Amino acid sequence: MMNFQRIKNGLLALALWSVCLPAVLASSHREAPMISNDPLADNVDLYAFRSPDNPNTITIIATYVPLQLPQGGPNYFSFGENIRYEIHIDNDASVSGDEITYRFTFHKVNEDPSTFFNIRLGLQNLKTTYTLEKSTDGGINFQTIVENGVVPPPNIGDRSIGSAVGLNTNYAALMSSAITNATSGETVFCGTSDDPFFVDLGGIFDLGDAPRQNGTPTDGLACMNVSTIALQIPISALLKEGAPATPANILDPNYVIGVWASASRQSIRTLSATGNPAYSGDWIQVSRLGMPLTNEAVIAIGSKDFWNSITPYDEISETSLDEYFYNPELALYMDDSLFGGAVPAFAALRIQRNSLQSFDFGNGQDGLYGLKGNPALDGTALDDDIFGTLLLPGPGKPRSVDLWPAFHTGVPNLPPYQLATGKNGNPLAVGKPFVNNFLPNGGDMLRLNMAVPVTPRNDPQFSSLGLIQAAVLGLTDPAYNQNTDIQAIPNMDGFPNGRRLEDDVTRIELQAVAGAVLAAVGLWYDDYTAGGANPVTPNLLSVITYSTGVESNDVAFNTTFPYVALPKSGTSECGGSVVTSTNDGFQGGVLGLTQRPLLMKNYPNPFTVQTTFTLQVNRATKITLRVYDLQGKFVADVYQGFRPQGEFTFDWNTSGLVPGTYVAYAIDGNGGLLQTGKLIKQ
Repeated sequence: MMNFQRIKNGLLALALWSVCLPAVLASSHREAPMISNDPLADNVDLYAFRSPDNPNTITIIATYVPLQLPQGGPNYFSFGENIRYEIHIDNDASVSGDEITYRFTFHKVNEDPSTFFNIRLGLQNLKTTYTLEKSTDGGINFQTIVENGVVPPPNIGDRSIGSAVGLNTNYAALMSSAITNATSGETVFCGTSDDPFFVDLGGIFDLGDAPRQNGTPTDGLACMNVSTIALQIPISALLKEGAPATPANILDPNYVIGVWASASRQSIRTLSATGNPAYSGDWIQVSRLGMPLTNEAVIAIGSKDFWNSITPYDEISETSLDEYFYNPELALYMDDSLFGGAVPAFAALRIQRNSLQSFDFGNGQDGLYGLKGNPALDGTALDDDIFGTLLLPGPGKPRSVDLWPAFHTGVPNLPPYQLATGKNGNPLAVGKPFVNNFLPNGGDMLRLNMAVPVTPRNDPQFSSLGLIQAAVLGLTDPAYNQNTDIQAIPNMDGFPNGRRLEDDVTRIELQAVAGAVLAAVGLWYDDYTAGGANPVTPNLLSVITYSTGVESNDVAFNTTFPYVALPKSGTSECGGSVVTSTNDGFQGGVLGLTQRPLLMKNYPNPFTVQTTFTLQVNRATKITLRVYDLQGKFVADVYQGFRPQGEFTFDWNTSGLVPGTYVAYAIDGNGGLLQTGKLIKQ
């Protein structure tokens, strides 16, 4: 066993494209000041996973144009013209740059210029098609593999899509018919979809109030659409040159790819009195995305535009951004010696300041750097003779061993990046392998080992916690923690080994900042004493059970390509909903979604303790029954639950309230006020 006492001893300006375009609502998706003014070129999210129903392929999904209101006509958002949307793939660390690039460009034609309606009599205003080109020589030459690909129209509503005076079809059929096969073997879809990301935007950006300390967590994207590009690519077409057709094992390093997406515009736009601008000049990258939330929640505001302008390969020499990962700002709010008390929602998330009574991973501390030159590092990924100073670059960079590689290199199947199972208390010993997506050929990308088996979505052990859950199983489940063999542990194919649509990346990344990965490899939390019988301490349990309160998408994903859900319709509940009442407690006028529980007026007759009342729910939705006092102060949520369409009866128990008059609200799953009532506690 290791003796721990001995071990202890030039900003690129994006102003070339500075025309102010209309901005959409504030969101984590609008991650940088300049791109927030250019939503058509704004990367939203990126996903890369082994296809669950077609495991010989990899599905890559890139979404653009954030926060599209489904009822946002008459000029609905879609892909922009004069923009290059690109998906980049790196599969060979020995070669600088991309090996494969897919480039999408979109074209629009007005089929029916005589109407203000978007769809009428089978014709569309601004019907969109696309051209897909592919490069396999680092972007030098491109070959067209899809020409005149079809983009379905927006899901405007039932009359526009389904009626005889519209397109006379249904939206599922439109999406299905838009799926096409490229001449080089890929399956392709481009079009509007439900935004697959889920997060409490309001809580997260309200100084980290997630889960909300006073109120109900809300999926801020529940009624939003995005513009989606989806590719399904044979694994054989993604392998680096010379890689074996069959992997040696489920962690074969030859099967690792890095994926990132970007949007570029030409540097000059010339406006014209005719309304047809001209474009010229070099193509300039204005947005990019690899790992989720990098630019939103890790990079500081003063560097966000710069981050968007460079490629992952620029990050090899441009090291000024590394400090945001070595000493992440979010970690300050998970450390009681710094600002932990200022963000009570993060109370469960705490940093190891004295792991194994030896190692301090707090911001500004040395982490494992005190081991530099120690023979204990020999043969590990932290050995200078193996990867140089890549993962242990210097003092004062505590998270260089976990957060930085997760975003910039992936991790190799070497100590210390193996589970603590089998290590006998020494985090630098050989343990149980559970990830190998090491590709040290650039910066921020999604890195995916394509050899890792798929976890079926209907598997009882499938989890949105991805590698966090795989680590938990590898440490605690007797099926996996009895040996140090390579085994296919459920969810090894989850984020950050690629990213599945279902993965709760906000929760996973916050847990990672809180040191969950360090604990998984044996650098336990401070409340564990070296040699103790059980490292699953209260601190560790607090971190792995932490939740933001929003853990899944508001609608189910599809089981076949392109997997994303249908876009919300402009005439669906996302544009407004109605719940009516059949009892005196909630009699009165029906209130619309746009009204909020801010003004306490016009409430109907009072009701009293244990009042039974009935709501007639006109659509399936989450219902919250919320109580405020007459000064507008929140008192309690007395009921929360998902209700199907139909009659809903509830006994209101006011046993926790002092006598007085209160205002009661019924709120739907989108935060819309449905009914008000006046509650008197006798």
